[in-house]
Order: sequence, then C-alpha cells, then structure tokens
Amino acid sequence: MNLNDAQYCGEPFFSFEFYPPQTDHGEILLREAALELAELGPAFFSMTYGAGGSTRGKTVVLAYYLQGLTQVDTVCHLTCVGQSKDEVRGVLRDIELLGMRNVLALRGDPPQGKEDWQPHPDGFQYASELIEEIKHRGTQLSIGVAGFPEKHPDSPDRESDLKWMKRKIDCGADAVITQLFFDNRDYFRYVEDLRAMGVETPVIPGILPVQSVSKLRRFCDLCQARIPDAMNEELSQYENDDEACREYGVRYAVRQIAELLENGAPGVHLYCLNKSWSARRIFAELKM
Repeated sequence: MNLNDAQYCGEPFFSFEFYPPQTDHGEILLREAALELAELGPAFFSMTYGAGGSTRGKTVVLAYYLQGLTQVDTVCHLTCVGQSKDEVRGVLRDIELLGMRNVLALRGDPPQGKEDWQPHPDGFQYASELIEEIKHRGTQLSIGVAGFPEKHPDSPDRESDLKWMKRKIDCGADAVITQLFFDNRDYFRYVEDLRAMGVETPVIPGILPVQSVSKLRRFCDLCQARIPDAMNEELSQYENDDEACREYGVRYAVRQIAELLENGAPGVHLYCLNKSWSARRIFAELKM
C-alpha cells in the first residue's frame, strides 16, 4: 500500500515497524519476524533510520530486502541528521532506483551523546524542508511524517507543535504515523485539533506492545512519552517477569487498539521491535 492510499482504505489496516539489527543473528531474527508478520496481510512495513542516522547505510538495503522477501510494501525512513543535502538526494535516488514507493520524512534525533539538535552545515533543518525536496524532484514517492499526540519533545507547547505538523502537511505529506502513546485521549485530542486546523490527512496511531518494564521506561524516557498513572501501577507487578509483562502488553494493546478502531482510527502501526509474538497475539485477539 502507498501511504497516500491510507485515506481510501475501506477497512482498518495493520502495519509493522522494524529497525536495522546490529548483528548477523539479529538479521536472521528480523527475517523470521517479517515472514511471520507478512502472513497477516499487513498494509505495509517500515524500516527505521537508527538513532542519529546511525544505520542509514543499512536502512535502504534492508527495506528493499524485506519488500522483495515478503512482497509487502516497505516504508523507508529518511532523516536530516548528519547529512548534506546532496547526501540526502543520493539516498532518495537509491530509493527511487530500487522501485520503492514510500518514505517517512523525519528531522531525526541528535546523534548519541549530543543533546541539542544541530543540522548539517549544508543540510536540511526541518522535516518540512525534506518534504519540499522530495516534492521538488517530481517523484512518485508517497510521503509519511511523524506525529506527536503529546507534542514533540523539542516543541515549546502543543500549539507550536500542531502548527509545525500543519506545515508538513501543506508541504505535501500524505499520512501521519504517530509516536507511541498509552492514553487514547491524547490521540483523539490530537486528531481533533488537526481537523480543526483543516488537516484531513490520515493519522495512523503508533502502538508499542509492552514487553519489558525496564525497557519500556528507558524507551519512554528517551522519547519523552508518558506512562499513565494507572498503567504505571499495573506495570509494577511485572518488574521482574518479562513473560508476564508480555502477556500484559498484549492485553493492554488489544484494549487500546479496539477503542482506537471503534472511534475512527484508519489503522494501527505496531512497533514490534523485530519480534512477531506480541503482534500475532494482538492480531488473533482482535480477529483482524
């Protein structure tokens, strides 16, 4: 599926996100997970760019590989981090030459060890500039962007963040995939605010099935996502039991996704962390 087709889907869809593994064994596990999840008939996969653009050399290759292996359209993440404009254009040429159809255009996070975002001296500073570049090329690529129901960590307030999202849509983005969240009210409020600004672009909720309490808290600290108080209290039961935590993560995600779909979300993007177990269980529970 092209991202610009998301608004025309008659039924809710699922998609799954992967990241480039750092070892040969990790690549084997990625291949196994992708093949298992492909059997569920996802609308698309996506392949991340790594923190600070650290795995950009692998992202395009792995996205192309997964698409060929599974026949599932794969969205290639692309960030502005640590690259000149010409280097970004080179990546776009590779994506186009390989016949891929979707890009997730991102500003990206600072490289590891750096707190503040600094663009490349000859690079793009914002995702909106990256979108404009893609559109200027006359390409047929569909463009996705990241949305932040709780607001982007670098935005001073929600109003500023919503204005930047509107800017990305006006530049030509076809769909929004959100950062993870655990309180559906954040998503519904976000969509309502965007609609009030005239944005009709599909907003696809990004959902992370919890697999480990310690990893979840570390991850949420990094991306500044909020764990609701009630969920935090429930998680305390699974501090030292990852197997029970995975079961809890499935139950929580099933409730969260059911409510999202019942109230108009076009589909769901699952952050599966290169594993298929939780995603397959969720899919079975929801009878998708």
